[in-house]
Amino acid sequence: MNDLARLASGLIALPPSCGPVRLIAVDGHAGSGKSTLASRLSVALGEAPVLHLDDLATHEELFGWADRLRDQVIGPLSRGETAHYAPYDWTARRLGSPQTLEPAPVVLIEGVGAGRRALRPHLARLWWMELDPLASWQRGRRRDGPALSAFWDGWTVAEKQHFAADPSRPYADALVRQLPVGYEWLEGPRTTAGANHSVTHREPPCATY
Repeated sequence: MNDLARLASGLIALPPSCGPVRLIAVDGHAGSGKSTLASRLSVALGEAPVLHLDDLATHEELFGWADRLRDQVIGPLSRGETAHYAPYDWTARRLGSPQTLEPAPVVLIEGVGAGRRALRPHLARLWWMELDPLASWQRGRRRDGPALSAFWDGWTVAEKQHFAADPSRPYADALVRQLPVGYEWLEGPRTTAGANHSVTHREPPCATY
């Protein structure tokens, strides 16, 4: 059993946090590797559902999606029901076809703001991708290319404002550093008063973003 498989087994053993569901949030700056970790963990969990917060955000509401998340996702999952939401099409600038999110034993939520104040009471675990904002944003800009440079200019301002008002990192159960091979896991600010105990999990090489 590899390290992500062991981690997955531990998540399944956690008490449910949202009805019958264990909600696991992966937060961090844009470009820090959240979606890669969530994707890899989903596989380790037997294709656990993943909610990408980019599907709830829009050009007009980069961080104004908390009410829709509560009504369309958290509410149904807390009742053991299937959630329904319409993902936003960032190219067409409109909502797409409705999608479903099943109340599986573990559901992953990844995206900037996944550990926000309104969501934390429903989380079984909150992980923070430990990469500073400038390095994260540079990775994101390289990934998206110069055509989205203006969008990134606006995004970084909005992200700074969001985390200034509603920080996630201080409440993280673990800080996750993406290594050239695998991940390094550190105890998060919520579970330690200062010194971090480092536990390294090594996995096969993964994508940068």
